[in-house]
Amino acid sequence: MLAAEPDAFPPGLVLTGVMSQPSREDHTDSGRTAPPLRPNEPLWREVAGEQLRDIRRSRGETLQQVAWRARVSPQYLSEIERGTKEPSSEILRAIAQSLETTLLDLTEGIAQRLHSTAAAGSTNGHTSFTLAA
Repeated sequence: MLAAEPDAFPPGLVLTGVMSQPSREDHTDSGRTAPPLRPNEPLWREVAGEQLRDIRRSRGETLQQVAWRARVSPQYLSEIERGTKEPSSEILRAIAQSLETTLLDLTEGIAQRLHSTAAAGSTNGHTSFTLAA
């Protein structure tokens, strides 16, 4: 049974039931089930962290130097670079500015990494290639 504050709902209303996570089958569109998830696809925060780390290292700077200018702790910046923390847009802007880059350039770099990852990925044991004439 779900508990609620006595004055949170109109008198006489009682909430009962069990809350559970919906299954993938619960989310259908016209009777179709959702496509399967791609577990090997990298998370955005992981790719963003790699991009930030590469920019910082290419500039020859330490975590402490960049973190100080961005006004974040070196520990937090390290977690962002390792892809374990999902930074807000404000934090990303501060880090980008401390690296003398823009959010646009950062995002374009992340998108290029994701495109490269997708192009290098394989499906059903087959590697996909793009050929140009």
